[in-house]
Amino acid sequence: MSKYWWKEDIGALPHLITETPGPRSRAMHSSAIRYIKGLSSQVKLFPVCFEKGYGITLTDVDGNKYLDFSSGIYVTSLGHCHPKVSEAVSYWAKNLMNAHDFTTPVKEKLLTKMAQILPGKLNAIQFYSDGTTAVEAAIRAARAITNKHEFISAFRDFHGKTLGAVSCAQMYRNSTYSYGATRAAGFYMVPRPDPYRPLWEKADGTIDTDSYIRFYEDFIKEGTVGNVAAFVLEPVQGWGGSVFPPDDFFPKLKKLCDKYKILLIDDEVLAGMGRTGEWLTLSHWGVMPDIVTLGKSFGNGFPVTAMVVSEENGEALEKISASSSYGGSPMACAAALASIEVIEEEEILQNVRTVGDYFLQRMENIKENHPIVGDVRGKGFLLGIELVKDKNTKEPFDEAGKLVYQKAFRKGLAWIPAGHILRMSPPLIMDEEYAKKGMDIIEESIGEVEKEFGYYKNEIRVNKTDSIVYNETH
Repeated sequence: MSKYWWKEDIGALPHLITETPGPRSRAMHSSAIRYIKGLSSQVKLFPVCFEKGYGITLTDVDGNKYLDFSSGIYVTSLGHCHPKVSEAVSYWAKNLMNAHDFTTPVKEKLLTKMAQILPGKLNAIQFYSDGTTAVEAAIRAARAITNKHEFISAFRDFHGKTLGAVSCAQMYRNSTYSYGATRAAGFYMVPRPDPYRPLWEKADGTIDTDSYIRFYEDFIKEGTVGNVAAFVLEPVQGWGGSVFPPDDFFPKLKKLCDKYKILLIDDEVLAGMGRTGEWLTLSHWGVMPDIVTLGKSFGNGFPVTAMVVSEENGEALEKISASSSYGGSPMACAAALASIEVIEEEEILQNVRTVGDYFLQRMENIKENHPIVGDVRGKGFLLGIELVKDKNTKEPFDEAGKLVYQKAFRKGLAWIPAGHILRMSPPLIMDEEYAKKGMDIIEESIGEVEKEFGYYKNEIRVNKTDSIVYNETH
């Protein structure tokens, strides 16, 4: 099978035959929302009804074909319905769908493969069916390993929606205490470095990472009872807007953790399995976590996640009743194993690094040429564009974020909103030619929104960057 199985005529993408969302999409959505509640913002802003995915495209019930820049929210990273993954799941769906936590041939192969690709001695493994459950298991494992009970996480991180996981994240949303009146006992939150919006700065205006670490140390001493089991952090904030920390942050945090015998839980459910060009995003900074959670891309769309502990702490998993009903089913293990093999066989990590460089360069050009683009960031295929009303004040521009999202979707780009931050997570198989097509749609949509808000009068095409430059009048 060719690694380019997914390629379609780029000149025919996107292919829109009705207004979007089309009439059948609107009718089906109207029927569905009579019963389903709690939809995400992306669906509410653009209620399309999809019925087919192939590689880097999605097709709706009206026959409109979209270029996918979301990967099902960081999930179908190897393309929709990758033949190898689909065939692997199909085989076990016909032969053995579940055997609880008994060993199966495909599970044994997956465990061996994971021990090979994960860094250091991260080889004590348990499987689950969703990211939240994996995070909850990591919390229980940390308590068993340390015999401590407190946890520290960071503002705007996201780790799931059950009690322990959500206690590691923002709980008060949309004027509602939707997750309870308070977080679980022993869970605390601290600010984490955002280079674009630093809480502490050096004299030269750059972010002061040391001040964050000093604050954490003071907080451990003054804000906890001195019983901290672990820091729980995303390597990159996904829901928070594709926010990358300074390169020196995690090495300094790990040193602090080691000083106080605190574990570092690396929640890679969103960022891991190749999205940034490494198996684990934390590897970019040469840091070895004590516990890792994997998900989303792990099974390329099949619900399979994992919690992995370092070898020296593996016995702790025996103390927490770590297994689950659906975790590690033959179908789940087949999806995960096939996904890892595809990443290796199709040299996906190298593609992510190469095309990722294009994405960063193109986003920098967009930032330079558009006054509402305050910041761009990314590594590999984990990308974000932050929209602001003014580059000096950095005031978030939520209205623009929603409009850019909708305009680009109407032009045939399926992607992810986050208020004033535009998030992009294309399938990792995408090459530069298709990446350019998607970025053209995004930039065109940004320009249109800027005009609507009165920022521009004239526009000029600059050939060397393919970016649009405007004469600003706002």
